[in-house]
Amino acid sequence: MRSERHENKGKKKRKAWKVILLLLLLIIGCVLAYAYYQYKQGINQSMKKIGGTTKLETYKFEGQKDQYGNTNILLMGSDARGKERSRSDTIMIASYNQDKGTYKLTSIMRDSYVEIPGYGKHKINSAFASGGPELMRQTIKENFDIDLQYYAILDFEGFVQVIDEAFPNGVEINVEKKMAAYVDPPLEPGLQKLDGRHLLSYVRFRHDRIGDFGRVQRQQEVIQKLGEQMTSFTVIPKLPKLIGIISPYINTNMQSTDILFMAKNYFTQGKENIPTLRIPVDNSFTEPRISGEGAVLKIDVEKNKEALHQFISN
Repeated sequence: MRSERHENKGKKKRKAWKVILLLLLLIIGCVLAYAYYQYKQGINQSMKKIGGTTKLETYKFEGQKDQYGNTNILLMGSDARGKERSRSDTIMIASYNQDKGTYKLTSIMRDSYVEIPGYGKHKINSAFASGGPELMRQTIKENFDIDLQYYAILDFEGFVQVIDEAFPNGVEINVEKKMAAYVDPPLEPGLQKLDGRHLLSYVRFRHDRIGDFGRVQRQQEVIQKLGEQMTSFTVIPKLPKLIGIISPYINTNMQSTDILFMAKNYFTQGKENIPTLRIPVDNSFTEPRISGEGAVLKIDVEKNKEALHQFISN
């Protein structure tokens, strides 16, 4: 009798675990189905805005992980879809190390005067116009000895759409001065919540005394702020739709699974502050004018190479 009771109890337990497992699978299936639905909704939303067609240029890119085991992603900003071969005014390296769980961001100033393979010395942003992301990769490798595995070219319109979807009430920014020259819409000074278009003006403004240095600083500030706010409970459920919204605006050799994997690790680890670096570093450059180039940042390549390696490897 006792063994029968024991056996019946074991059967009930196994049955209960089967029910729990089926419920878990059902929940996971519903979550995945909802995420996919939201992703497709995001794509459809963007496709309506751009007239239902995307024509992104296919680029060759012979990248790999760097010598420290980092996955480095070349990030560039583009003014208009279909005209991506203009000089890029945003050049960044996003570094992810899976073993260490680290995320870092390096901004390379567009006027850095460096050796571009096959073209001689020019401002670094001309590498993109001359040979796309592959020539930019080669230029960074030749000057700073760092490999890049992926590239992503973001149309600024995609930035606007994602900000407005993720933060319908805007992103709080303390605008330090009036910003009106060569940006639309213009900005007034003061603490305020900026929508996507006003935030884009903020990160692109550079026509003041500190020029591109101020722009790079503002770009890094906004990325830090977005990184903090993206981990909030109000934004995380929107992630599949946000990825869908930005997809038609981004040209990349990354697979969606790669993007989701890195994003998942970032959000599950609760990252708040992303360490940042600016190239050139302080006291490592002069600002001469060069015929045919205008004002440039003539950098101490060795000093900046050392700073970049120390930042990425530590």
